[in-house]
Amino acid sequence: MSDTKLPRPTDAELAILRVLWARGPSTVRDVHASLQDGSGYTTVLKMMQIMTEKGLVVRDESQRAHIYSARATQQKTQRQLVTDLVDRAFGGSPAQLAMQALSSKKTSPEELAELRRLLDSLEQEGEQ
Repeated sequence: MSDTKLPRPTDAELAILRVLWARGPSTVRDVHASLQDGSGYTTVLKMMQIMTEKGLVVRDESQRAHIYSARATQQKTQRQLVTDLVDRAFGGSPAQLAMQALSSKKTSPEELAELRRLLDSLEQEGEQ
């Protein structure tokens, strides 16, 4: 897959992508059964058709039931969304985003330890 920037998914599209990332390649019926938002089957089908047109998912039509897969990994999509948010809302400052995120909700000791490890590794990279 190339590094081209994919369109920003809507909230409904992100819900479908989360199912595809968790389950792997799936039919519309599989995705519909996994969604807990009350969407009807035809709504999910239409959303996935639109997502195919937008390039967010790819469709394998070799079987009777078409199989859909996320085009980008969860990490790539999240990174693209965060980059967009940092640029639009925080003037390009990841530190401002992190400070707002950490001050808005309680952070577990495990998450804080993971953040410390990340900061330590980023500092070591900067020193080299």
